[in-house]
Amino acid sequence: MDTLRGHDAANDEDDFDYAGDALIETPPAVISDERRMQVRAYNYWASLLGDRTLPSIEDLNPDQLEDFGPHAVLLDFSVGLDNPAIVYLGTALRQECEIEGTIDYIDDVPARSLLSRLTDHYLQIIANAAPIGFEAEFVNQRGAEIMYRGILMPFSSDDETIDFVFGVINWKELASRSLSDALELEVDEAMRSAPAARDAAPIWADGPAADQQSNSLAFDIEEGEDDALDLAGMECPTEDAPLADWLALARDGAARVRISEARSHAALYRAVSLSYDFAQIAQVRPDDYAELLHDYGIKAQARSPMTAVIKLVFGATYDKTRITEYATALDHALAARLSVGSLAAYLSAYAGGLKALVRDERALRRSHKPAKPDRRRIARDAVKAAAALDPVAVATDADGLAVVIARREADGTLAIVAALPEDSDLNQRVISAVAR
Repeated sequence: MDTLRGHDAANDEDDFDYAGDALIETPPAVISDERRMQVRAYNYWASLLGDRTLPSIEDLNPDQLEDFGPHAVLLDFSVGLDNPAIVYLGTALRQECEIEGTIDYIDDVPARSLLSRLTDHYLQIIANAAPIGFEAEFVNQRGAEIMYRGILMPFSSDDETIDFVFGVINWKELASRSLSDALELEVDEAMRSAPAARDAAPIWADGPAADQQSNSLAFDIEEGEDDALDLAGMECPTEDAPLADWLALARDGAARVRISEARSHAALYRAVSLSYDFAQIAQVRPDDYAELLHDYGIKAQARSPMTAVIKLVFGATYDKTRITEYATALDHALAARLSVGSLAAYLSAYAGGLKALVRDERALRRSHKPAKPDRRRIARDAVKAAAALDPVAVATDADGLAVVIARREADGTLAIVAALPEDSDLNQRVISAVAR
């Protein structure tokens, strides 16, 4: 039996466990990333808002979202509310739903698959014009009991109409009761025998695993000890110093941002500026840069090369929204040809600071994008110009029925210019609709 629970996406808690379900209470370190996926997706959506009512669909590139892109689906409602088109489907969702080949519309989704559950929720977002969070359980096409949580977020092509909906869904398969009891005993035993936590941790690990440890810090700073954040005293490497030295300096700046808990814009701007300095040196030392990326397990993307720089400096597990913002600031600095060591002062002098710079940079990019073609108008023009069909040549189904498109000619007569395939699902739906 399916159960459904709604929740507030903006204030989502970091949990994925329901009372009474056969889900083992797992140590936080095991599933913390999974729990926060919908929150991260919401924060990403909010970061694209700017001063608009709805985020622009032009700003959304789901295939570039390494964090939750594989768990995402993008629906296009410009073709109609009843059967929206699927214009993007993440690899993880595709695999879970056992979908092979292309899939064009929501009605083509296999029955009892996880993706089919979207039909329970997506019309809510049209009515509310705001992100909708949901969670539920159901038995999927493999007969497995699945617990899932998702969020649907509205996008617009004109800042007025919700014509796209971006969804992110996470799920897990519930264990049987006997297996759950056995796992619970094992987890309890593992927790009792786990070594005691250390009081302190190194500033960061000396290798590729550092990113996975989130650069744990062992600074002991009391409130008001701003002298510990004396960023001006950080020594800059010499021009011929190894690229790793520039990275170490930038990572030190990022570490100071973490311990300052955003109390100082100067700390953040300094860290972003050091990241920019590292990026400039990396450009003239591509081999050393490629080696660092390999060591830390980070892949550079041609579409957004500065994202890899920020991940190297702040860590691959750093907040995805901030990574995107800082990378945008680096792109702006490169375009402006700022010199080494100058970005911090530039950000401080920029009206509105870093947030305003990111907003302006995104607005500039949107203004340079070519206008999105009107797919409906293109389709209508094509049908208007199509040659008339011979009615005898129009294929019909076993009952002699066909769904056709007719055009009014200049002499007032109707000419058949197109026909749906007689065995298509859309053909049957049209016939059912007109018979009501």
